[in-house]
Amino acid sequence: MLTALSQLLDGMEAAQPDFTPHRYGLVAACDGGLIEVTGLSVPVGALCRVSHGPRSELRGEPLAEVIGFRNGRTLAMLLGDTVMLRPGARVRPEGRPGMLHVGEAYLGRAVDGEGHPIDGLGPIHVRHEWPAGGVRASALDRSPVRETFDTGVRALNALTTFGVGQRIGVMAGSGVGKSVLLDMIATGAEAEIVIVGLIGERAREVSDFVEHHMAGEKRARTAVIAVPADHAPNLRLRGAMLATSLAEHFRAQGRKVLLILDSLTRVAHAAREIALLLGEPGAARGYPPSALATITKLVERAGNSAASGGSITGLYTVLADGDNQDDPVVDTARSILDGHVVLSRDLAQRGQYPAIDVGASLSRVMADIAAPSHQRHARTFRALAASYEANRDLVLMGAYRAGADALLDRAIAMQDRLRDFLCQEQGAVVPLDQSIATLEALLGEGG
Repeated sequence: MLTALSQLLDGMEAAQPDFTPHRYGLVAACDGGLIEVTGLSVPVGALCRVSHGPRSELRGEPLAEVIGFRNGRTLAMLLGDTVMLRPGARVRPEGRPGMLHVGEAYLGRAVDGEGHPIDGLGPIHVRHEWPAGGVRASALDRSPVRETFDTGVRALNALTTFGVGQRIGVMAGSGVGKSVLLDMIATGAEAEIVIVGLIGERAREVSDFVEHHMAGEKRARTAVIAVPADHAPNLRLRGAMLATSLAEHFRAQGRKVLLILDSLTRVAHAAREIALLLGEPGAARGYPPSALATITKLVERAGNSAASGGSITGLYTVLADGDNQDDPVVDTARSILDGHVVLSRDLAQRGQYPAIDVGASLSRVMADIAAPSHQRHARTFRALAASYEANRDLVLMGAYRAGADALLDRAIAMQDRLRDFLCQEQGAVVPLDQSIATLEALLGEGG
């Protein structure tokens, strides 16, 4: 209690009073969550408080974010519902435009897209701010990936080895196991700070994740930003920016951060809704250019920092609508990320979990961080898995004649052991060294 009171008093002491006249505008029109305000000139990204009646303080005044201008009017999008909104309601600017609160106080806490706690553990007091769009640095400030990153998942450690500061995408259709794989990595990964952004997903997943990962010693180094699917699109977008800004803040202190964002597709959907409201035409299968550019800007903020020595290892889930790997969001993410893990519905239906498609998955930095012998064994495993999958129907029908292909003969003989290597129980953790040793032992046994 005394600690919380001390933090509050310190914040009041550091606060700078504002003696400027208070400005306000009036709501002139409302179309869904988009409102038009007259008489208020504030920059894009500013937050405004909407007073919708004489007793609005008792019911709570909703926030709106400025997203553009049109015909002399300010366009803002509500962060909540339009219930009780009325014509002529006063709109007052609030806070500093384009800045988000960050700090140590978020560790061990679960908050929403506005930074308000949702875990019932009291208010959060922070004084530091960070630009919502990040701090753009020179391309040469990004140091290369040279250190391996242990995920705790045997198949990923051995076959698509990740590096500290790498950006990785987990791509799959709905219900194939993206969130389960993220849960496994969050359990087994080694990182100083873990920032988790649950954007546009089910509210049940939020409570499950907090219950599993916000306990014990892991709690003190974990922060969860949760904005479920039923929230406004700009609030979902702010949640993703808050998670990334928190990670950047800790990286600037020289710390190793694991940033988990589930999912990048929901962020693109939110950006698409906002762009369409502003009248931007849909280009790639209904996605306006700005929606796809949002993904690029968000992903590029992760990586290593040569200035501070810190790093952000980014792990992003990407939903392939209709299991289409050529979906615009999937294609854009794959082109900008440093690696991707593809989950196969066919493998999941055969009972292989995690259902990692080894042939389609790739780590672009593995050649720089893995030993030559490790790379050689990984290539051999890939060749065996790809050979069997390409000829699986022939083998099952009995149409293949043994001896026609030496590689396929070896793959058939080792198929059960290859599948067992890829499978792993959800709660199990397999370190990187053990994963590599198991791979070498497996291929040594196979010939």
